[in-house]
Amino acid sequence: MAVAAGRTRDPDRKEKILRAAADLVARNGFHSVSMSDIGSEAGITGSGIYRHFDGKSSILVALFDRAMDDLRSQEREILEHAADLGQALAELVEGQVEFAVGSRQLAQVYYNEIRNLPDEDQVRLRRKQRLYLEEWVHIVREIHPDLDDAEARAIVHAAIGAIQSTLFHNIGLPADRLRAVLTRAARSVLSLTSRA
Repeated sequence: MAVAAGRTRDPDRKEKILRAAADLVARNGFHSVSMSDIGSEAGITGSGIYRHFDGKSSILVALFDRAMDDLRSQEREILEHAADLGQALAELVEGQVEFAVGSRQLAQVYYNEIRNLPDEDQVRLRRKQRLYLEEWVHIVREIHPDLDDAEARAIVHAAIGAIQSTLFHNIGLPADRLRAVLTRAARSVLSLTSRA
């Protein structure tokens, strides 16, 4: 008796869907992209996406959860192994620069589209983001004990803002030079060299 050959599933299909969604949403915006568009970009039928995700929102949630979980995991690793607080802060800057430059499309989509998620997902993701940033604030306050909490938080947001300032502008620098420029800008903000 012949045994029917089982259908071979692409183990990378979920990853292809996530990459396709990030690319399309970055270029066209959340509301302009259909499940069929994502499927076509990923090389599968639009309906095939539903084997992995409930809809566009759940694709974005998966992308954003992974991004925040990766940043927080990297942060924990840095804090555990850094020789001192200055090194920890420098490595956190490098990680954030890599996210903004190396994962530019994902960073763009996160920045623009988080408000299109269901409220409970927005709240949960923003909580992860706050926890990530609070470690930066804690380090800045340890390094600069003269700062109060609000000042340290403002400086951290300014540094992150400097890193993310080129997300939506093509300034013509190769990626390695852009990383170096953004790193210097963020370190300058965090060192407070121009404080009055």
